[in-house]
Amino acid sequence: MRVRREKLGEMRGRGLEPYGGRFERTHSARFIVENYLALENKPVTIAGRIMSKRGMGKASFAHIQDATGQVQIYARLNDVGEATYDLFGKLDIGDIIGVEGSVFKTRMGEITVAVAKLRLLSKSLRPLPEKWHGLRDVELRYRQRYVDLIVNPAVMAVFETRSKIVRAFRNFLDGRGFLEVETPMMQVIPGGAAARPFITHHNALDINLYMRIAPELYLKRLLVGGFEKVYEINRNFRNEGISTKHNPEFTMLELYEAYADYNDMMNITEELISSVAAEVLGTTSIDYQGTKINLAPKWDRIPMLEAVKQHSGLDFSLIKTAAEAQTVVKQARLGIELEASDTRGSILNKIFEEIIEPKLIQPTFITDYPVEISPLAKRKAEDPELTDRFELFIYGREMANAFSELNDPIDQRGRFVSQAEKRRAGDEEAHMMDEDYINALEYGMPPAGGLGIGIDRLVMLLTNSYSIRDVILFPLMKPRD
Repeated sequence: MRVRREKLGEMRGRGLEPYGGRFERTHSARFIVENYLALENKPVTIAGRIMSKRGMGKASFAHIQDATGQVQIYARLNDVGEATYDLFGKLDIGDIIGVEGSVFKTRMGEITVAVAKLRLLSKSLRPLPEKWHGLRDVELRYRQRYVDLIVNPAVMAVFETRSKIVRAFRNFLDGRGFLEVETPMMQVIPGGAAARPFITHHNALDINLYMRIAPELYLKRLLVGGFEKVYEINRNFRNEGISTKHNPEFTMLELYEAYADYNDMMNITEELISSVAAEVLGTTSIDYQGTKINLAPKWDRIPMLEAVKQHSGLDFSLIKTAAEAQTVVKQARLGIELEASDTRGSILNKIFEEIIEPKLIQPTFITDYPVEISPLAKRKAEDPELTDRFELFIYGREMANAFSELNDPIDQRGRFVSQAEKRRAGDEEAHMMDEDYINALEYGMPPAGGLGIGIDRLVMLLTNSYSIRDVILFPLMKPRD
């Protein structure tokens, strides 16, 4: 670093500005390599970062890298003159340069740009990681994503794929008449999910606000207002732990369709994910962490009661009370920790999460969730203890959550009251009472289906990425100091 700063001072002492302004390019590295026959002996102007450099007396080679890839350049003293060749000799790996020249192929068969003019655009004062090993420290890669992107081309490919996935989501929904909207990220009352929110403060109004945990309640207000198909792709914030599957700041797709139900949402989820995979990857058969996964429709649809009975042997259709559930689960010795406050429905869900969920490798819809853990879902007509709700699981991970939306304001108020009691008892993830949302429902919300899909987890699946941090450009990290 000291040597590079000395070079910087020397350049400025000679009147050379090492941080150039606008530089107009005519071609990218990839275009030159892929279109050599059309460009041979033709003038081109390129720019990029020096990734390798080797001198041969009066001639030198280097590779420069732009967003599309790398291309070799060749500088010769007789062609560029002494001043430019001297500058080229003082350039370091990591410097960003602009080059004018013509395209040719070396005797070794490598497509190359012969330098006619060269301009330093940005002097790199820090050396890149060692050439043969790159940036291997996983934590450092996340902290310094800018370096990770420079030296690990596969990382840039992941985020290019992520962008294509999000674009494909929008194309799919726009093509089916959905309207993309934006709802508040700072909310007076957070709702739409069971999660602990982040709290901030607005100075001018002198009120506390919450970073949203979900856009759901605002999107459903739009159904009340008359929109019939809406969606939002944006950030949610949950004050929870960090793992390979969780980041406190994450991206969700939520959509709502009037006059639809959770069966329609299953259909659209299946079609959306399979079509996005086909569009972006060219296939619905993927490999994730060594496991073959088939995303082609039709996916299994299994009620939670049936899944629990199949894998644990417990038939919750015969278990009617929380006390009975506590006794039966303890006798079965399933290794599940229960609390005195657990209801029949929450016990059923705990069995599912700990025993069944990890086994759901191929795309599977688990349907008909207990009402106690589904405060915004419509009750099943044939069994009011259950709801018209499903979650999608792939590779043992929840990928989507959806239900027939509860549009009965009286039932909704009762469920909010129940959630508020849980908050008072110490459950920081329980819903708060939202009087304005109840007010909206009292004007009348059409029957509707709603769906949420975790974009980050889906990108993990479609890019074969192990950790959620691998698909978030700047994941939250604890400061080193």
